[in-house]
Amino acid sequence: MSGRDLRTPIIPERDKDKTPVLECVGLGIDFGGLTAVDDFNMTIGRTEIAGLIGPNGAGKTTVFNLLTKVYKPTRGEILLEGKNTANMNTIQVNKAGIARTFQNIRLFKELTVLDNVLIGLHNEMKYDLLSAVTRLPWYWKEEKIARRRALELLSIFCMEDLAEQKAGSLPYGAQRRLEIVRALATNPSLLLLDEPAAGMNPSETGELMENIRKIRDTFKIAVLLIEHDMSLVMGICEGIVVLNYGKIIAKGDPNEVRNDPVVIEAYLGKKGDIPC
Repeated sequence: MSGRDLRTPIIPERDKDKTPVLECVGLGIDFGGLTAVDDFNMTIGRTEIAGLIGPNGAGKTTVFNLLTKVYKPTRGEILLEGKNTANMNTIQVNKAGIARTFQNIRLFKELTVLDNVLIGLHNEMKYDLLSAVTRLPWYWKEEKIARRRALELLSIFCMEDLAEQKAGSLPYGAQRRLEIVRALATNPSLLLLDEPAAGMNPSETGELMENIRKIRDTFKIAVLLIEHDMSLVMGICEGIVVLNYGKIIAKGDPNEVRNDPVVIEAYLGKKGDIPC
């Protein structure tokens, strides 16, 4: 195992006087007789960019599914801003502050870019069903506010000029950005990005790094990403947790993880340096 105590939280100095946005304590899940994740402990500071890495099949996406209540944990606790999410479902945990993207882009491809973001803004809409059906003045006021907010979010990624285009017509990288914008529209305190650089070229990956920093700095939120592109992980993450066969084998800052012999062996099966 890594030389660092794997239960010790890694939190940026600027966040140490604040309640962590996320605490996972002894988290685990079994599928029949198979343990997919076991004794997962992770703490994320309120404005931290953190990474969750590991070889294919290590359990990373399973952790995301536990955090978002796609799966119910077999054991352990998930605390979101100090509140236990045990009795929450997927919708409730999103409203409480966790938003995510997926390995495979999940947009409403026949709808416009703007409509995709408006769907993400549902948590902010204050009109009721009667107002929507009868088109009362309150409905139009809320719609105007939502449209303005959606365009503001798109402008952060220089996408406002694409608002009326169909989402499915966008280039791959723009679809990735749109999925992130839609997640941000739910007003999260923690954004989960599942392989956001998948399919991107080096230039697009560099732009993604800057966008992730912009998200953290603009919205003052935390970001947790799963990623196989080690140049992205090592270049942007402050704390990194490494999974293998559902267990944490290492945690630390990028330099600690890059040089950890346990991590190197998990990735390469021999001594060397993990690809960056």
